[in-house]
Amino acid sequence: MFTPEEMRGPAEIYDAHFVPALFAQWGPVVAAEAGVQKGDRVLDVACGTGALAIAAAEMAGPSGSVVGLDSNPEMLAVARRKPVQIEWLEGRAEALPLPDISFDAVASQFGLMFFEDKPKALTEMMRVLKPGGRLAVAVCDAVENSPGYDAFALLLDRLFGKEVGDSFRAPFSLGDAGRLHEICSEAGIADAEVVQRSEKVRFNSIDALVSTERACVWTLGGVLTDEQFKRLLDESETALRPFVIDGGTIEFAMPSLIIKAGKS
Repeated sequence: MFTPEEMRGPAEIYDAHFVPALFAQWGPVVAAEAGVQKGDRVLDVACGTGALAIAAAEMAGPSGSVVGLDSNPEMLAVARRKPVQIEWLEGRAEALPLPDISFDAVASQFGLMFFEDKPKALTEMMRVLKPGGRLAVAVCDAVENSPGYDAFALLLDRLFGKEVGDSFRAPFSLGDAGRLHEICSEAGIADAEVVQRSEKVRFNSIDALVSTERACVWTLGGVLTDEQFKRLLDESETALRPFVIDGGTIEFAMPSLIIKAGKS
């Protein structure tokens, strides 16, 4: 279990536990799907604490530049502590505070499912792209395609009811290529492609996974009582045992769907 110091706030929990467990490895993948090259000016929308922005900055090199934008000031406060040359900017995806045709690449990972107006957000991303620019937007694939998380969601259903299970499933709500194409069509993006990519989720233990998810304000934060949490921990030892590898580490695949588009 994490100490109270480790669980200071949502942004710190996200950066200390979610980023190394499942988000950091996606940064290079999404940046590559956006075709980030040396010298590019890149925008990371819904940057969080900077996993994708940092990967993009490494690929763009010192001759390039990266802007990380997020609507959450706590996330940006954590991002600004990173020793990187990135401009961190507060703003909403649906109203980017940036000029037209100003970026070679725009990327976003695991934010679109939480945007209030998804087509508008994609329209804004295309607006700030230069002609010839590339867009890549990643969302979690359906929870059923991530075996460990699917088992965890079904356990929540069984223990506490489907409403609790569905709270956990919220980040997986756009795991449907057809729905993503519909959103792109509404945004006026006619030539969008949706590709599936897969990476691993890896926590140090079942306890670490469950404790982190319980503390996540976007899913189970504040949903479970201490007694329910203890029961969930106990039951997870059995439900998630098939995904435990050497030394107690828990690991399983978590695919994503990535919207790709270019600007003519």
